[in-house]
Amino acid sequence: MVGMLRVMAVDDEASALSELVYLLRQNERIEHVTTAQDGLAALHTIVAMMGAGERLDGAFLDIRLPGLDGFELARVIAGFPARPRLVFVTAHDCAVRAFELEAVDYVLKPVRPDRLAEAVRRLSSAVAAATVEEKDTDVIPVELGGRTKFVQRQAVWYAEAHGDYVRLHTVDGTYLVRMPLAALERRWGGSGFVRAHRSTLVNARHVSELRFDGGRMVLQVGTEVLPVSRRHTREVRDQLVRRFRVAAPPAGAM
Repeated sequence: MVGMLRVMAVDDEASALSELVYLLRQNERIEHVTTAQDGLAALHTIVAMMGAGERLDGAFLDIRLPGLDGFELARVIAGFPARPRLVFVTAHDCAVRAFELEAVDYVLKPVRPDRLAEAVRRLSSAVAAATVEEKDTDVIPVELGGRTKFVQRQAVWYAEAHGDYVRLHTVDGTYLVRMPLAALERRWGGSGFVRAHRSTLVNARHVSELRFDGGRMVLQVGTEVLPVSRRHTREVRDQLVRRFRVAAPPAGAM
């Protein structure tokens, strides 16, 4: 199951953009909405977010934008390695061109709340499917004595903050990477990683035991026992419970 969506809304008409943002923010699937009023500004924002390791799941694009129009922007985004899924929001029927550009959906103006909600549902399904398809393909390059090792995301037990660096702990060793823990959390937060402490990000699939020791929650992760801060206890417990429910076979399936 995919988490809440982080999206961008792009429209050069201020009133239309304001209405679109309002409707998106009313949807329970939407976590955050970024805005832009032309295609070039949208492109710069997307590039900056990717460079900072920030997640962008989808973009709701008007087609007639000054400078770089919605279709041109879509073609540029298509070349990105981790591109947001697209929904066109337009006053003109663009079904053929939209789906040629692999858009998730297109919504006609004036935007109806129920139709936009359906587009958000389709976006959520597309992001979830892409997450499943991606599986373990995300890797972190690590420099080791003049050679580069590629550490797979799902091989990481947990990541530990060291200032502007993180130390990745795996079954075959630890690796220091120049990246803030917050950026790594944004990158891997939708892939089963959960913040257990202000300095620790844990891969839920490697948690073999959860228990309370002296009133504090601790996790068995690989061969390590990690404390969970009181601030993060509920989030960790809820994510592990959700993971168990997804993984557990239905009653009577055995």
